[in-house]
Amino acid sequence: MIADTPKPPYYAVIFTSFRTEINKGYSTTANRMIELAQQQKGFLGIESAREEVGITVSYWDSLESIKQWKEHSEHKLAQGKGYSLWYQAFKVRISKVEYDYEMTINDDTSPLSKS
Repeated sequence: MIADTPKPPYYAVIFTSFRTEINKGYSTTANRMIELAQQQKGFLGIESAREEVGITVSYWDSLESIKQWKEHSEHKLAQGKGYSLWYQAFKVRISKVEYDYEMTINDDTSPLSKS
């Protein structure tokens, strides 16, 4: 699903990763992190895809909101497991979104259609 973000400016945290073969608890933790992020002040949306490389982009209203999420106690525990178990390599990029635009087909099958 494509995140329904507000008009810019806002911030994007781009998490690109290569997984290890260890799956112990990964899916449960990943789902919990999405659930928890959605409850954080300043969270705007999330998009994620995984094939050989995983890319998750979360959107935030400010750098302060991003910092608070990074320091959240449960998120820090998940980060530790990421370092020790789940990721072979990863990179985090934080960007300010200055401009965005979209295209959608005007019917109910479009990924951008409002529910």
